Amino acid sequence: MAVPRAMRGLAVLATFLLIFVFYELFRSPATIAVPESKVDNWDKDPQTDPSGEPAEPLRRVEGNNYAPDNPNSDRINATIISLVRNEEIEELLQSMRDLERTWNSKFNYPWTFFNDVPFTDEFKRKTRAATKAEVRYELVPKEHWDVPSWINMDLYEESVHVLEEQDVQYANKLSYHKMCRWNSGMFYKHPALEKYRYYWRVEPHVHFFCDIDYDVFRWMEDHNKTYGFTINLYDSPQSVTSLWPETLKFIASDEHSSYLHKNNAMDWLTDSKRRQQHNLLANGYSTCHFWSNFEIGDMNFWRSKEYEDYFQHLDRAGGFFYERWGDAPVHSIALGLFEDKSKIHWFRDIGYQHIPFFNCPTSPKCKGCTAGKFTDGEAWLNKEDCRPNWFKFVGME
Repeated sequence: MAVPRAMRGLAVLATFLLIFVFYELFRSPATIAVPESKVDNWDKDPQTDPSGEPAEPLRRVEGNNYAPDNPNSDRINATIISLVRNEEIEELLQSMRDLERTWNSKFNYPWTFFNDVPFTDEFKRKTRAATKAEVRYELVPKEHWDVPSWINMDLYEESVHVLEEQDVQYANKLSYHKMCRWNSGMFYKHPALEKYRYYWRVEPHVHFFCDIDYDVFRWMEDHNKTYGFTINLYDSPQSVTSLWPETLKFIASDEHSSYLHKNNAMDWLTDSKRRQQHNLLANGYSTCHFWSNFEIGDMNFWRSKEYEDYFQHLDRAGGFFYERWGDAPVHSIALGLFEDKSKIHWFRDIGYQHIPFFNCPTSPKCKGCTAGKFTDGEAWLNKEDCRPNWFKFVGME
């Protein structure tokens, strides 16, 4: 008996659907992405809440206690530092004017500028005119800036091609690799900084939005803080693929295993839930780091045996050149492992921008930025914010 045409059509359709289902099953990924929970994916930036000053004691201007010409001022052994090129003078002046207006015109801490070539007369004239404080101009020693002798430049060139194929920013700029290495393990060794303990790093073309009416350096000293940040980001995992394995190799040795602080921030450094792919590509490192174009720090930490041994290990591994290890992840990993995490402070009250990211508090002391706004770039940049993880594993203090 002949099968009716309609039934034949249904059979063909059923067969097609069955084939389609099998196709979809076999083409599906091996793992299924689990939606992020609200704990890991916050829906409200704490900067939308009112921000006040940090805890007392706070040292303030009283009479001439911070006058620039007072030899017995209340200033401590601290300086503002900037690694800057002569051609960046206008961008630097903008940063200086912002910081002088909001903070340093009250406290008059010295500025120390570094360059791998001599500063021009124009650079010196314009920067001296931008502050009442002392200004110093320093040349980076050649041995601190040059590519170290153990780096194979042929391998470096090959590595650059691989990084470029992965769209790693600045991979082909040798000067950028040198800068990252210098900021990681050299700047605090400069003779000009020998007498200083604390520093505030300022880069060209950054903005400061909020009036700060207390001595930030004295606050760090009085509260026994090692490091202060404003912005906490995820890094490009392709730029640091071997940084965490080298770190694990370092702390696994009998000589260095005792360097791990009992109150470390390992959870923050190794979290794999919020950006799982980052953790996978970086071989166990979350890629979370303090954005070091702003940092207020105690150089005694960088000068410690723990950090010096760690830097020397990384330097010999070659990742500052064969990959693009930045000073931000290097500093952050070291702080997260070797320091008490309670000594790392989020300066929520310091309004700051380095394009395209902000730290903008809700405060009458701030103007020029939108409170709680993390970026003025594309919306997808919001996922680069790693503060939720820091607050989850460490807290907001």
